[in-house]
Amino acid sequence: EFMQAFWDIEEAQAKAIQLLAGFVRDKSAVPYLLMFTESITSAMKTHVDSVNLQVEGCSLLLEIFSQALEQDVVVALDENVTSSLLDTMRKHSENEELLSLVCTLLMMISASEVAAENLRKVGVIPDLLSILRNFLHNEQICLSCCGVLWSLAVSDNNVDQALLKSAVPVTSAVLQEHLQNGAVMESACSALWALSLQGCLAKNDYEPTTALLLDALRMNPGRPVLVKNACLALASLLRLSEIPALRFITDSKGSGVNLIKYAYHLHFDDPEVVEDICMLIKEMAQYDDVVLDMLSQKMEELLSEIKSCFPSS
Repeated sequence: EFMQAFWDIEEAQAKAIQLLAGFVRDKSAVPYLLMFTESITSAMKTHVDSVNLQVEGCSLLLEIFSQALEQDVVVALDENVTSSLLDTMRKHSENEELLSLVCTLLMMISASEVAAENLRKVGVIPDLLSILRNFLHNEQICLSCCGVLWSLAVSDNNVDQALLKSAVPVTSAVLQEHLQNGAVMESACSALWALSLQGCLAKNDYEPTTALLLDALRMNPGRPVLVKNACLALASLLRLSEIPALRFITDSKGSGVNLIKYAYHLHFDDPEVVEDICMLIKEMAQYDDVVLDMLSQKMEELLSEIKSCFPSS
């Protein structure tokens, strides 16, 4: 009631947000704090010029949503919330700290199909790509933006193909920039996988994208989620053309077959990872040159081992 009564007074809204922030650590308060989501974003929208209020509002929302996810509490978000966050993003497009908070929030809420649809409606993709280009060095921004791109691209709903195609070089640039950061690589590989599934990669993208995905695997072979995402992205590419298949076995840094064998030996007891490795192997097997390389690397022994370890799968 206080926030509604003094909606146009910035100091009053800031005090209310600070007061609410004091309850965040009390886990039992989360369901009640979620009721203030629209009030917080409404205050942010009304006072969009205030950087301090935007930072405090985003920080509070981030805490509330994080707690809700930990407690498996359903977060219902309408268009007003996503619209408000987009207003903040556009108004403060050069404020790196604030953008990092906003992008993290967008990644969290984009996991919801309803929120993802709302983000599509308000046209968030060009903004994400612009932010990525301007802040390619920022790991959190890259991780979050790629996460949102994955949520938007993986959906069956109609997405502007031209927009998604323009995301390919930017996502590839993220891979190149952050090869040693496993968390960013996981997010970027998932985005490339979704873009590949949507048919957004051109033929001249196949070979360099394959090389980047192999590099991501080489740099982070111990991360199960990254191995899964990279294998799914590679499988999608190999399904499209022989070009990535040839790069897969002739890469100057080493054959992808050996890399896959190594990844399997690191994650042989993780059925989800092994399943995605098998999916990649299946796509590899459709090309004669790759099969010859697989035979020379004794891949049939690995396949026999997988079959014996997972007889019911």
